[in-house]
Amino acid sequence: MVIGAIADTLTRSVENVTGTLSETFFEPTLRLGVTGLSRAGKTVFITSLVANLMDRARMAQLVAESEQRILSAFLQPQPDDTLPRFDYETHLGALTARTPHWPDSTRAVSELRLSLKIRPAGLLAGLQGPRTLHLDIVDYPGEWLLDLSLMDKSYAEWSQDMLERLELRPGGPETLDRIRAEDGSAELDETRARALSEAYTQSLHAARNAGFSDCSPGRFLLPGELEGSPVLTFAPLPAVSGAPRRSLYREFERRYDSYKSRVVKPFFRDHFSRIDRQIVLVDALGAIHAGPRAMEDLRRTLAEILTAFRPGTNAFLTNLLMGKRVEKILFAATKADHLHHLQHGRLTGIMEALTREARDRARFAGAETQAMSIAALRATTEQMMPHQGSELPCVRGTLMDSGKQAAFYPGELPEDPTHLLGSAREGAEKWLDQDYSVMNFAPAPLTLKPGEGPPHIRLDRAAQFLIGDRL
Repeated sequence: MVIGAIADTLTRSVENVTGTLSETFFEPTLRLGVTGLSRAGKTVFITSLVANLMDRARMAQLVAESEQRILSAFLQPQPDDTLPRFDYETHLGALTARTPHWPDSTRAVSELRLSLKIRPAGLLAGLQGPRTLHLDIVDYPGEWLLDLSLMDKSYAEWSQDMLERLELRPGGPETLDRIRAEDGSAELDETRARALSEAYTQSLHAARNAGFSDCSPGRFLLPGELEGSPVLTFAPLPAVSGAPRRSLYREFERRYDSYKSRVVKPFFRDHFSRIDRQIVLVDALGAIHAGPRAMEDLRRTLAEILTAFRPGTNAFLTNLLMGKRVEKILFAATKADHLHHLQHGRLTGIMEALTREARDRARFAGAETQAMSIAALRATTEQMMPHQGSELPCVRGTLMDSGKQAAFYPGELPEDPTHLLGSAREGAEKWLDQDYSVMNFAPAPLTLKPGEGPPHIRLDRAAQFLIGDRL
């Protein structure tokens, strides 16, 4: 095991050196990781980002575009032949159809290369020809990102965390009773082990549907080709001191360790460790709607996510000697179009408070971080509606369930984010002052002029933070 780990490290070091020399002296490549927790809109974000980088009329906050230095943008074959290509054309077709619909969600790792031809800036710009930057966008499920925090947890530690969280989740107490009824020191019975694992998996789906964020192991929700395998057939158990070798507890512990070494570690080695910039998309409005417990679960999840990153600065020698580190991390609250723009500042403030611990860790390690509220595709229009002698700032859109147009007021977010986070930390079951509603809107039909990408909210600012310095 030790020799294998050393060999893996040496191999990755050689690959990093080769990649660094190639990117430094020839055409540079920037790898942007895109992930998000459930229903955050990863597929829509990538599709709209690429469309707006190719047709940039709506990208005024991207400095290189405002200076008219981006000469062209075009899609190229992805560099990794072993990864599926992000199906950009199909997803864009879904959003721009006569009757538009949301594209399918992310279920596995995929990649897309967008190459940008840029005119240099500065005093020597006239002496240099255009240069090319390859932007490799790596899309992967947020559930898999959460698994990276398992690398530093033993089976006993993970079990204790998950059992504590089951107590506070819808349907969790019933699953908890079933788990506690099992005798972890008894000899393994594969039928009972599978039933216990399936019950735990169902509780994860219920928690995610209820708005909770930390639902690990992530492959239990998106098993893919591993479905039914022993590496996905385990569940948390109360600690058993001196459990026999062939007992249920020891076997679940072995499978948990195998999950980390055979599923989580290869993902980190092959994909995640090579990322330069990262955006984490968060459905903060969905968590607020779900209530204080879901909000606190989201805060803890975002704090744990930073343990999976290796934040820092990708200086040339550091890159050669130590491997790549994530230089910039953007935490973005999505679905800003579900709120009137008068509340966007408050949503950003909530996002900043939610990610404060995570961003402080990253900054201490040398990475640049930011939080903002965005909508990669704007699905609503704004409208002021009369109400009891005053006007309410509403949004109007097409409802997913009925297909009808409706104006909607989701409630007023507090100016001070601690009013929400304080109640969440204290374990309140519901908000004291008011309820916050979230509607599901369908994408609006688009009529795009030549040179225009899909309408958005602050997608250009997000792009400027993530890649602007490299343009």
